[in-house]
Amino acid sequence: MRKELPKFLIVAILSGFLVSSVSAAQIFITNYSSEANAKVFVTKYQSEANCIVYETQYSSDSEPGVWFYTKYKSNARAAIYYTQYKSDADLIVYFTKYKSDARCRY
Repeated sequence: MRKELPKFLIVAILSGFLVSSVSAAQIFITNYSSEANAKVFVTKYQSEANCIVYETQYSSDSEPGVWFYTKYKSNARAAIYYTQYKSDADLIVYFTKYKSDARCRY
C-alpha cells in the first residue's frame, strides 16, 4: 500500500522548496496514478490554485513554483499524475506565462 504524503510536503516538493538551490523542481509525468507522488488538477482560474506554476526549459531555474519536466522518473524529484477531477487531486495548479507569478500557497 502506498504511503500518503501530507499535502504540505507534496506542495513543498513540487514547488521547489526541498530541491537544492541550483535546480528547478524536476517533475516526471506518469500515466499511472498509483506511481505518482501527487495527483494534480489543472484549473483555469488562478484563485482556485494551490500553486501557480511556470514551466521552464531549464533545469537550473531555482524559484518556487518553477517546474522542469524530465523524461526519466529516476531524474525527477516528484512524479505527478494529471487527473480530470478536482475532487481526486492532491494539488490544484494554474499555469502562468510569467515566471515572476510562480508561487505556492499552503
